[in-house]
Amino acid sequence: MSNPVRSAVRAVAESGVALVAACNRWRLPKVPSPFATGIHAPMREELTLADLPVTGSIPAGLDGRYLKMGANPVRPASRAHEWFLGDGMVHGLAVSEGRVRWYRNRWIGSRLAAAALGRPAAPGPRRGRNDTVNTNVVAIGGRAFAVVEAGSFPVALSQTLDAQRYDPFDGTLAGSFSGHPHRDPFTGETHAIAYDGAVWDAVRHVVLSPEGRVVRDEAIPVEHGPCIHDCALTERFAIVLDLPLTFSMRALLAGYRLPFRWNPSHRARVGLLPRHGRAADVAWCDVEPCFVFHVANAFDEADGRVILDVVAYPRVFASVGGGFDEPGRFERWTADPAAGRVERRVIDPTPQEFPRIDERRFGRAYRYAYTVSVPPDGDPQLRGATRIYKHDLETGERRVHDFGAGRVPGEFVFVPAAPDAGEDEGWLMGLVIDPGNETTDFAILDARRFEAPPVATVRLPHRIPPGFHGNWFPEG
Repeated sequence: MSNPVRSAVRAVAESGVALVAACNRWRLPKVPSPFATGIHAPMREELTLADLPVTGSIPAGLDGRYLKMGANPVRPASRAHEWFLGDGMVHGLAVSEGRVRWYRNRWIGSRLAAAALGRPAAPGPRRGRNDTVNTNVVAIGGRAFAVVEAGSFPVALSQTLDAQRYDPFDGTLAGSFSGHPHRDPFTGETHAIAYDGAVWDAVRHVVLSPEGRVVRDEAIPVEHGPCIHDCALTERFAIVLDLPLTFSMRALLAGYRLPFRWNPSHRARVGLLPRHGRAADVAWCDVEPCFVFHVANAFDEADGRVILDVVAYPRVFASVGGGFDEPGRFERWTADPAAGRVERRVIDPTPQEFPRIDERRFGRAYRYAYTVSVPPDGDPQLRGATRIYKHDLETGERRVHDFGAGRVPGEFVFVPAAPDAGEDEGWLMGLVIDPGNETTDFAILDARRFEAPPVATVRLPHRIPPGFHGNWFPEG
């Protein structure tokens, strides 16, 4: 069968599946989603706020932007809506000279979002029909990109977030990308493990040069179409998390918008891919069935083993309707390529997520990790999740910062106090929601005085939904 004929047949088949899925979606219960109401209710307008008041003192030398992404549906779906779905919105605060110069929030200009808002879509090439981007904002090649896994090309963002353009890294990205690329601080390269919901037999190791152009795109054979939300990196390896959350045709045909489900027949394994090796060079290490959304860090041991610190879930999306089954816990995995297996050790069983570190240590041995509490009962409204944690991986000590009753922190990002500052010598910054008062604080903590009150707090007069990921973008 020629390629044009094969493409035509596939297009017809995909249209048929989409039609069946759409019809069955109307049969699902029409109920408000917990991920589009309450603390997750989307913002309804784009704001520009200037010279916001500061309580305390913003540390000298903090000059840049804090940018964060999340799903913020223009028209929230009432059937089968999940936290991970919906039009993307980026939030930004520009900080300099001890003040916050502005706060802005802007929808990513996908075709659907732009049509709903009655304005032109962002320019630039598209990859397929789904151009929603809603997961993370990262620096690549000196530019800020909004990114998502399994689908759309990234979106380049201007300094003020108003100008946007779909940009496959100056035309060098041929396929999907990742919501969790990672920059190697020692080489300047950016690495990602990318998957595609329409490609079930391969994932790809994508590497970008320090200038932001794809220089490597290596396909790695897999089965069942695994969902790979994050990856890791060491001095020797790119790490592939091939775990039992895989594409489900049954869920797709039933009308569910997120067609990945727990697959007990899928072999759970961790792949150690030499950074310049081919797919045949991957050393696969079996691990007990579980799932990992987020990695804290990984590094090589002198004896050839690899250390990988993750938040691991016993299982996720096991029911036909999807959803989390049990909370995640912070674990240390030791992958032994000689034995072909992974040993797991629990660092902290307390439910938590969104691990971050001093990114200058990414891929190398490190000491400190910072995580966010989650409700033990999986409450999607995040009630009671008022803490962030600091883990000392040398001593085993865990320290706690509690923002107080009714206040919900999101992911906190570490920013070093100076380029040559020691690990943990710097600031932790993030958003803290007060759903009762419909406000949000931008909080800055001294990482070395972790339990102390924030050194600076900026009150935003509206609630920002929890969202997903963000980063600090220093000027210069």
